[in-house]
Amino acid sequence: MPSKPSKRLDTFPNPRPGREYVIRHVCPEYTALCPVTGQPDFGTIVVRYVPARRCVELKSLKLYLWSFRDQGHYFEQVTNQILEDLVRAVQPRRMTVIGRFNVRGGIATQVVARHPQERRPRPGGQRPAARTGSRARRGQISSTQPVAARKARAR
Repeated sequence: MPSKPSKRLDTFPNPRPGREYVIRHVCPEYTALCPVTGQPDFGTIVVRYVPARRCVELKSLKLYLWSFRDQGHYFEQVTNQILEDLVRAVQPRRMTVIGRFNVRGGIATQVVARHPQERRPRPGGQRPAARTGSRARRGQISSTQPVAARKARAR
């Protein structure tokens, strides 16, 4: 009997819950409909996560992704929905979902959604002050020197 698309995500116990490791699934057969034109959209969905107690079962992931085929979705919406549904199902330590969508209207699109969310950038693009480690305290490097100068000095 052929499989049918399903929104159900099955899981199984993490075989090594005490070890932090990365699972990466690449699903190159994502299809859905453009919500504006109704034309088909194609793409690749990449799921990368560090499991806690549960892992997602692959056949259910495939059937879950198939469930978008006959529905209209914006790239941004569907990438975030996939992340939210997977986080709800497996409750990972960390997860990233990347939607790499084929060209539509001459524009290729990639959407990245993360759990937990990264901290917001500082206002004005400011970066935190450079850390000075023990090498800087010993005078071997200076955090005020340009990187190229520090590399040349290290040679």
